[in-house]
Amino acid sequence: MATFLELHHTGVPLLLPNAWDVGSALAFAAAGFLAVGTTSFGIAASAGMPDGGRASKAATAALASQLCRLPVHITADIEDGYCDDPPEVAQFVALLVAEGVAGINIEDSRDGRLVDPALAASKISAIKESSPAVFINARVDNIWFGEEATMDAVLRRARSYAEAGADGIFVPGLVVPEDIRSVTAGIELPVNVLAHPSLSVAELGELGVRRVSSGSLPYRAAVDAAVNVLNALREGKPVPPATPYGEMQERLQAFSRGDEG
Repeated sequence: MATFLELHHTGVPLLLPNAWDVGSALAFAAAGFLAVGTTSFGIAASAGMPDGGRASKAATAALASQLCRLPVHITADIEDGYCDDPPEVAQFVALLVAEGVAGINIEDSRDGRLVDPALAASKISAIKESSPAVFINARVDNIWFGEEATMDAVLRRARSYAEAGADGIFVPGLVVPEDIRSVTAGIELPVNVLAHPSLSVAELGELGVRRVSSGSLPYRAAVDAAVNVLNALREGKPVPPATPYGEMQERLQAFSRGDEG
């Protein structure tokens, strides 16, 4: 199987599903995806907490450790590293890497506001020094939070993170084709965007995107689907098909035995 880094340099973008628990990750792996990420929103929501605020650290670490038993690459969304101290962030990532994590997402914001790019760059440098093989996907949140939301500002941050040792740049909220092309042409690293209904994965690839993340979309769609099933039952309407209980149980039994690969 190709390395996680190599998956960012094929002829098509890497479509990355984001899991919130073992069951969802097992389903993504069974569907043939070669890499699975975690979603901080889905993990936090499953525990009854809002996204952000460094609330998902323990749950993310625990889930990532479990998922590394799967025969796919695992990348963990670690928010801003859950700490302002670069060496401590690097130590946390090193623990994930020791479990088998191939990549991490680290963002340059906290509680919905951009942080000093020098701080974000320092964390990236510390991580790369401690864990040189891990794929660092540096998230640039200008567009996502509407701060300094220009392509020049995005590129300045992205280039700073590239110099610090990032392996990829993630710009959530980037959906305008001209802006996407500006970013992909403006930096040499693989560019990651969130999936968006206005552009297909193939169209994003034509714009130079190398990775497309599902983000929290599968979690939110799953919650909606669950409500829709109950509404159909209540209203006497046909319910949509679902994976049989036995098939899902077999996946979990195999995972528990350790022979899921």
